[in-house]
Amino acid sequence: MSTPESQLDLDVVGFGNALVDVLSHQQDEFIDLIGSTKGAMNLIDAKRSAELYELIGERVTISGGSAANTVIGVNSLGGRSGYVGRVANDDLGDVFTADMSRLGIEHSTPRAPADDPTGRCIVFITPDGERTLHTFLGASNGLTSSDVDMELIARAKLLFLEGYLWDPPEAKAAMRYAASGVSEGARVALTLSDQFCVERHRASFMDLIDDHVDVLFANHHEVMSLFEVEQLDVALDRVQERVGLAAITMGASGSVLITSGGRVTIQADPVARVVDKTGAGDLYASGVLYGLAQGYDLERCGQLGSLAAEEVIAHIGPRPERSLRDLAGELA
Repeated sequence: MSTPESQLDLDVVGFGNALVDVLSHQQDEFIDLIGSTKGAMNLIDAKRSAELYELIGERVTISGGSAANTVIGVNSLGGRSGYVGRVANDDLGDVFTADMSRLGIEHSTPRAPADDPTGRCIVFITPDGERTLHTFLGASNGLTSSDVDMELIARAKLLFLEGYLWDPPEAKAAMRYAASGVSEGARVALTLSDQFCVERHRASFMDLIDDHVDVLFANHHEVMSLFEVEQLDVALDRVQERVGLAAITMGASGSVLITSGGRVTIQADPVARVVDKTGAGDLYASGVLYGLAQGYDLERCGQLGSLAAEEVIAHIGPRPERSLRDLAGELA
């Protein structure tokens, strides 16, 4: 299916694990106590999810998932977005779908039966703002090609694929199916999501990149893991040869946007206090994708990415509390 470029009325369609986030502040000792690797994303089953949930005291619950956070950020910047992600016909699924509707995001993925419950991500945030994720994928893990609304895909200027969804074979096939359905003039973007995700799927990620990906998002750890090198400069050279555009984040050192024609470095502005890094990479992608959809130059795209990331790490939760459109106006 192809839609004329003039009729691409959605800036971004996100494609990923539809989850409900449960956020809780904990000390480093708690992470050790539960046997987790600090800063990692740990896949867990329903039993482990229930055990961890019982250990949590005060918490914040909000609909999320990486690509969902990104399209929420795009809309906060003034864009228009859609989303492909599977939730169940249960209470948490109701929360998720109502939230996306309220935020103006088109989401029409068929819902799973209630006995295949909506996924959730339990996030423990340590005092340094680092987040350790424990994800029960639930219904999100059952996404198949038949769930994909190809008419929605065909309306997007950018299709944004979430690496976290790359584990199940049927979801892999669904992502490739969606990538094959973008319209002429549209682009496919991929986020590598997590270093451990890269280590599990390095070869198939490379195949996806070579076959479909125009824009690659990664942090410095992920891009070094992708190319199995220990020097960031070497990884940046490799990605420059492989992808049309790469947006690589480097924490407090900012980010770099790389094309075959050169590199644009974006300095990170100091943040008074890092409260919660949950969603920083997701919101960075929001800014860059929104900028690309508007035809902005790479420096402006990177600045919008930094602005969105800096807003979200200054408070708890993975979505902006202030209008990113208003903040971007202040940046202009």
